[in-house]
Amino acid sequence: MFIGEYSHSIDQKGRVAIPAKFRTDLAAGCVVTRGLDNSLVIYSVPEWEKMAEKLSKLPFSSRDARAFSRLMLSGAMDLDLDKQGRVLIPPYLRDYASLSEQVIITGAYNRLEVWAKDKWEEYRSDAEDKAVSIADELQDKDINF
Repeated sequence: MFIGEYSHSIDQKGRVAIPAKFRTDLAAGCVVTRGLDNSLVIYSVPEWEKMAEKLSKLPFSSRDARAFSRLMLSGAMDLDLDKQGRVLIPPYLRDYASLSEQVIITGAYNRLEVWAKDKWEEYRSDAEDKAVSIADELQDKDINF
């Protein structure tokens, strides 16, 4: 399970270090793709295979399903960790997520999310401000605190 929030730098070549505690889970390779809210998501290969299977089952007749599936699959790239535990984020994904010098990597259960530091701080602040109302809405989903 991926949890936590980690601050890392991204070098000029587009390499970012994966937090040490997650490297074993991603040592056999991983997949990065576009996420929601202008973030990127990194899946282990087994988790990506589950996601790709779900995407393949979306109804091709639905315009929104096709669009979402295309964005996720066309944006995907296989990654390997180098000896320093870094991955190379492709330029088109760095552009999509507006990644520059500082990034935040968050654990999100079955995936990592990679955020531009300023976008993460803005998103997190907004979510913190709405936490009580979000929790109220989630009561119907059997999420109670």
